[in-house]
Amino acid sequence: MTRGLSVVIPVLNESPSLRQLYEEIRQVAETHHYDYEIIFVDDGSTDDSWQVITQLAEKDSRVKGLRFRRNFGKAAALMAGFSRTTKPFAMTMDADLQDDPAEIPNFLAEIDKGSDLVSGWKKIRHDPWHKVIPSRIFNWLVGWLTGVRLHDHNCGMKCYRKEVLNEIHIYGELHRFIPVLAANRGFKVSEIVIHHRPRRYGRSKYGFGRFIKGFLDLLTVRFLTGFGTRPQHFLGSIGLVAFLVSALILTFLALEWTISRIIPGMDVVYLRDRPLVIYSVGLLLLGAQLMSVGFLAELLTAYHIQHEKTYSLADEIGTNGGPPST
Repeated sequence: MTRGLSVVIPVLNESPSLRQLYEEIRQVAETHHYDYEIIFVDDGSTDDSWQVITQLAEKDSRVKGLRFRRNFGKAAALMAGFSRTTKPFAMTMDADLQDDPAEIPNFLAEIDKGSDLVSGWKKIRHDPWHKVIPSRIFNWLVGWLTGVRLHDHNCGMKCYRKEVLNEIHIYGELHRFIPVLAANRGFKVSEIVIHHRPRRYGRSKYGFGRFIKGFLDLLTVRFLTGFGTRPQHFLGSIGLVAFLVSALILTFLALEWTISRIIPGMDVVYLRDRPLVIYSVGLLLLGAQLMSVGFLAELLTAYHIQHEKTYSLADEIGTNGGPPST
């Protein structure tokens, strides 16, 4: 049985590796008789990556290319590539040759076992320590906060059923959380160990500095997966707690003031001398603000029915979205 496969590859200044990557994918696909297409997405490269993609597309009609006007990020590149896939299964991989195309049949074999999304695990990594250590900490945090426990959430090599691509929408740097978003939609996510090759061209675009951004994105994903369609449950709960604490403090102060007025000989308590009044009023205002924001978030969620494109195409070749470049 012929297997239909789309291979989506984000590209950022990777011209030295593109021809070899194309040849390796072609050899694997033809050996296993795949009905395949390769979609390169040039994410604002400043080298001659687009020229190489154009040459490959002119030579092989199964190669498609998209070029952004500027760098919009990996998530935008993946979404653009996903929108052009025409096959029932899709692979994503990096363009730096560290992902081995020979692993593609192993991903599809895992899909055949019932998975909807298969993520690669670079068990033996050929990366510097300042990339490996933050990655391990990050993966542990993702598993702990989301319940989706993978060894390598950020691995660029993944395989998807088409249905997953139709339901997952990412932006910013949320591409590393695709397994979490897919699991939240009810898709089955699994993981396989893959061969990770040493870097031959270019340099790593990730480092310890992205750990902070990744952690903030993780909090965003945790909110989206837990309360994305019911933000008032999160914001409103905090607001109600603030209201309750404020009400208890104000009740205590009111009773204290009343008792001091009733009991003879007891010093009168003046509320203007109690800092708790300020704290309770602050909590009251905080509760009101959180409840208001929660209602606004509910309105936005209820009426938000379309997703804005997070990229701008300057050119494309070999796709149905426009005529081939000349």
